[in-house]
Amino acid sequence: MNDAEREQTRKDFADAVNMTASKLEKWLGTDESQQVGDKSSGESTGHASGRRIVDLLKTKRDDLTDSDYQHMRKVVGYVHRHLAQRPDGDVEESRWRYSLMNWGHDPVGN
Repeated sequence: MNDAEREQTRKDFADAVNMTASKLEKWLGTDESQQVGDKSSGESTGHASGRRIVDLLKTKRDDLTDSDYQHMRKVVGYVHRHLAQRPDGDVEESRWRYSLMNWGHDPVGN
């Protein structure tokens, strides 16, 4: 990945992840967070991703690895796909919202 691709990935990630590290970390500790997503291995994929996102948000730009950038791209893709599947009605307490929040995006704002 070249510098321009890294920069674009950072920008896209910053646009997709609208929760701060502390807010996301607090959210991941809730029952609602732990009750959504695919749990084939005990912890849902989104919950594990959320823990990694917290780490990414705390990592300095120069310390990001290729693996970090790959995960950032995965997050962006997930958020965009999931936003396109917004259900009708109030989403405030929906599994759809909770799943997105595990990936660092709160669709009803901060």
